[in-house]
Amino acid sequence: MKKIEILNKLEQAAIIAVVRGASKKEAIKASQALIAGGIHGLELTFTLPQADEVIKELALQYKNNTDVVIGAGTVLDAATARLAIIAGAEFIVSPAFDVETAKLCNLYHIPYLPGCMTITEMTTALQYGADIIKFFPGSAFGPSIISAFKAPLPQLNIMPTGGVSLDNLEEWFQVGVIAVGVGGNLLAPAAKGDFDEVTKIAQAYVAKLRKIKE
Repeated sequence: MKKIEILNKLEQAAIIAVVRGASKKEAIKASQALIAGGIHGLELTFTLPQADEVIKELALQYKNNTDVVIGAGTVLDAATARLAIIAGAEFIVSPAFDVETAKLCNLYHIPYLPGCMTITEMTTALQYGADIIKFFPGSAFGPSIISAFKAPLPQLNIMPTGGVSLDNLEEWFQVGVIAVGVGGNLLAPAAKGDFDEVTKIAQAYVAKLRKIKE
């Protein structure tokens, strides 16, 4: 049940913010600004300083908010995945598929979202229990390629990351993705300390998503 609940939260969130940053403080403030703007899916990357501490603080802060789902990104191995899960991560995202990470996530009933670009990579990930495939980088092909993947694998749940913007958000959902990962253009103001602007951009994404889902 735990895994199904998390997957439902990811699908409901639909927009997963990929949070990077120069410091723990910046990442926490950016995450708070995103949630204030209505984005409920957060992927805290392990390129962040003290990423596990960021995850732990946010998981505690939002533990009573059933809409918010907090995960870890740029997870390269099972050891990092376990560190993230112990800190409170509810899902694990990797830039590429890793067998041992998949096994560990299955052990903890935590969704694993590996980065894949080919049908071969995607079928391998499915065989090891991946529920959502992170299509990365999405900018390499754009939304039109999703139908090509879904033709032989209609059961695929795909989350494109990289190249997703406010302008093409609708195109991605029209081709049947379950969620999108959004990073740079959503969080750019955070690097300058303008967290109010992060909230405004988040609100724009959420407003666009509501129109798409109507």
